[in-house]
Order: sequence, then structure tokens, then C-alpha cells
Amino acid sequence: MTTRVAVPRKGRPLEAVLERVASLAGVEDRADAIASTLRYEKAVTKGNQTDERSVYDRLADYSDTDTYAPEYTLFRDARPGMPRRIVFDSWRVPVEDGELHLVGREEPFRALRKHEFALGFDAADLVLEEVVGIEPEPLGSLSELNDRIDPRDTDVRVAGGLGDTVYHTLLATPDVSESPTREFIEDYEGPLCISPRYERLVEAVLGTDAMEGVSFRYPGEREEEAAIASVGMGVYLTVTGSTARDHGLRVGEQLFPSETVLLENPPERSADTDALLEQLVGSRLTTPL
Repeated sequence: MTTRVAVPRKGRPLEAVLERVASLAGVEDRADAIASTLRYEKAVTKGNQTDERSVYDRLADYSDTDTYAPEYTLFRDARPGMPRRIVFDSWRVPVEDGELHLVGREEPFRALRKHEFALGFDAADLVLEEVVGIEPEPLGSLSELNDRIDPRDTDVRVAGGLGDTVYHTLLATPDVSESPTREFIEDYEGPLCISPRYERLVEAVLGTDAMEGVSFRYPGEREEEAAIASVGMGVYLTVTGSTARDHGLRVGEQLFPSETVLLENPPERSADTDALLEQLVGSRLTTPL
């Protein structure tokens, strides 16, 4: 039995999926090779690496006729010049009682919404950005996501996370707050610097009550930490907070985990997808039908 799972074509979420699948199926070497190849191709696209081979020659070099070899494809990158970038396309992995087929998609979450897959991995951020309802009360954990999804909007639910967590975190200059928290934001009135793509996410995570009197500012061409330092208060993804501190910012409360999550579309569910889901994420956030 082959179970198809939609996955991102590149980036941290894909690497988290590869790591989890590798530990499940004992294929660490091949998973590491995929991740290394994609990191190298990203560096070439960004101009941090040079390669005398054309992108088509490199794609041919990465190709293999082995059934269980990974496959790659070309993606038009949005960087200046619109370069061709090699990204993940497909990988068949033998697992207990069958085969797991990872299929690359630009937007796995949307592929599940269209009932193309029963299971898929994507960033929790995207769920917040697209379908989670914005309410007066703040949203603080993955376990709360499904309760905020309108069933009339989509069948897709979050089944569980992979633990590759970085956090959307409150940052502030010391003259605004020495230790910014949700409680501080409830009384705060003024500018809040965020990435434009996270506007809806921040509203959901902080809640509309806390957003009263708050106006968004955007980094533009500036580095996010530098932009937040000039505004005085902001929300940004942090791992250690060291770069924020280098800009004189205080690292405050972690608001919401930016984590790779396993998504499921319950109408497409089967005994096989349920068994695989349990292997991939263990205890689930959703309730089986």
C-alpha cells in the first residue's frame, strides 16, 4: 500500500519532515543527502556558491533511476533575475506494511484543502494566515488551532507537530519595555513592527482586544531586528534572540510556535493513513472519526 503525503519543496519544514521520515524508516543517509543538496542549491541561487555546471546539468547529475531515489524539479525563484532553482519533487520510502510517497508541493496545505491528499506537512503559520478565525482572546498553542478553524471553510485539521520549533516573540527597546509580555501589549498603544505577511497571524495570536490602539509598521528593505529597534516594539521569529540583542532589543514572551505540522483531511482518511499518522506524530491533536 502506497500512502501519498504532500510536503514542502524546500526550507526548514521539508528538512523537519525528512528527519522524521528518516528516523521512522532508517534512511538517514539518503535524507541527509537530500537536505544537503537543497541547501547547496539555495546557496547557488543566492549567489553564495558558484557552480560551473548549468542548472540542467546539475539536475541531471542528481537524477537516479532507482525507484527509491529522490527526484528533484526546477522552480522559478522570485529573486532578482528570476533564477531557476532546484527543489524537491518526490521520494518513495519503504515503511512497515507499505510505502510512503513524499510529493513536493508549493503549498501543501492548499493541496489538502482541494482534497488532493489525505495527509500533508506544512508550517503552522500558514494555517493561521489562511483559515484560523481572529477572536478577542489570544491564540497561544497548536492545540487551540483546530477549534479556531471554521468547518465551513475547510475540512483540513492539524494532527500534530514535529517539534522543529522557533517562536514568534515579542521584542522591544528598553525604553518601551524591559520585558515585553502579552499583559504589556494589552495596555500598549502605539506602533508594532511586523512582517506584512504575518499581519493576520499576529492579530490571531494577540487577539483583537489587545490590538486596540496598536498600529502595524513594516520593515520594508531593512533587516527585521533593525526595523523593530527603530519602531520600539515588534514581533519576530527568534531562535536564540542573539541578533535581537545585538540591536539593543529586549527579548520578551514567546507568543506562538512556528512549527512544521502534519495536516489531515478527515474525509480522505483511511486505516492506512491513520496508522501512518500515528507513526509520524504519535499522539494526535485531532479526534478520529
